[in-house]
Amino acid sequence: MLTENQITQFNVEGVIHVPNVLGDRWLDLLAQGIERNKLDRGPWSCDYTQSGGPGEFWDDYCNWQRFEEYHEVLFESPLANMAREATQSDQIRLFHEHVLVKEAQTNEETPWHHDQPYYCVDGDKLVSTWVSLDYVPKESAIRFLAGSHNGPMYAPRRFLDHAPYAFDGFAELPPIDEEEQSFKIRSWEVQPGDVLIFHMRTLHAAGGSKARRRAFSARWLGDDAVYAQRPGQTSPPFPELENELIVGEPMNHPLFPIIHS
Repeated sequence: MLTENQITQFNVEGVIHVPNVLGDRWLDLLAQGIERNKLDRGPWSCDYTQSGGPGEFWDDYCNWQRFEEYHEVLFESPLANMAREATQSDQIRLFHEHVLVKEAQTNEETPWHHDQPYYCVDGDKLVSTWVSLDYVPKESAIRFLAGSHNGPMYAPRRFLDHAPYAFDGFAELPPIDEEEQSFKIRSWEVQPGDVLIFHMRTLHAAGGSKARRRAFSARWLGDDAVYAQRPGQTSPPFPELENELIVGEPMNHPLFPIIHS
């Protein structure tokens, strides 16, 4: 599904934009699933909107076994195959799905961060797919720092107050001067059904949203993914893995099924 040029761009910059991937069938399923999810949150769901503030920003993850709409999209849509091709892997595992919803007039911003330090996984063939169910103008779009997936890993940051987690061994992310780094910033106007594919170490951020923005992200594990322990609680936590996987061994676990083409 990806061209050689797109795979090369992904390897160099850590992010690509692939237009018009998911059709109405998949978008309708995701819309139904997100509405059900909003009314039936999982144990890890968070609300980030300040009390009394405009709009609403909430997220939730690890619900693909509860909502058949998510399951169908993750197991049958083109997303898994795109992740496998981007990572140039022989097989691809589902790590988890992540829904992020910003309602109209939401002011809360998503801080600069990258995903891998939050996770209990190491490796290089690790990728996220991100699709919006709504039109996203460039001024509200996710911004990526091209090439940052080749750099060090920084301490995770809380979405609520943007403070870094106190993780030993990870430095705090220095401020990113977006004007100075403008030649490295990548962002795209996004239509419903477009897919952003980015490495789990690619730094990214996003602003508030004047219009509704429902995003469905999925995290994928390629051939070299192995279990890792972090100096603090991971997100998602996956507490059962501590007694079931050994650090450095492949992520062979029912929580992370292989998705076949």
